[in-house]
Amino acid sequence: MSRLPARLDMNQTAEVLGFLPYEIPVLISSSLLKPLGRPAANGHKYFCADEVLELSHDRAWLDKATRILIKYRQDKKLREKERQTVT
Repeated sequence: MSRLPARLDMNQTAEVLGFLPYEIPVLISSSLLKPLGRPAANGHKYFCADEVLELSHDRAWLDKATRILIKYRQDKKLREKERQTVT
């Protein structure tokens, strides 16, 4: 059995939670994931492995995170469509 390190980076966190790495910043900005310490906005972020594992077993949290990511993608497509209409 493999053991996780105490801190996970964004790629490891995405893998454990079943999300894509580029979706993790959306979950952070939605306050669904909280990085350890106080990293700069563009700094490397780490997450507590125990918390991430707990979230990976929480159906309600996974549902909420999935809904937020769906809404984010829909809003992004709408913004792109509006930008194309303006030009």
